[in-house]
Amino acid sequence: MSDETSNDIPPDRLSVNPRSEHFDAEKLRRGIGIRFKGRQRTDIEEYSISEGWVRVQAGKTMDRKGQPLTIKLSGPVEAWYEDLGDEAPVAKA
Repeated sequence: MSDETSNDIPPDRLSVNPRSEHFDAEKLRRGIGIRFKGRQRTDIEEYSISEGWVRVQAGKTMDRKGQPLTIKLSGPVEAWYEDLGDEAPVAKA
């Protein structure tokens, strides 16, 4: 895979929480599109393509540190950079 192509595919795992080790502001700034179980989602907090799961916020409930509680959902995950348009390469397992 060329460097140009590998830069056009989102990482295998990414989180929107700055406290997470999988947080990457530069990649999030580009905009990540997520399709979970065949449906495009905009409420994803974290995802892992290779492990086949996403985390979504569980209502408005917060933990004792003020972070939103999340639930882990299993299924096929696909990700792409939204700034590349309709023909963007899709990362999937």
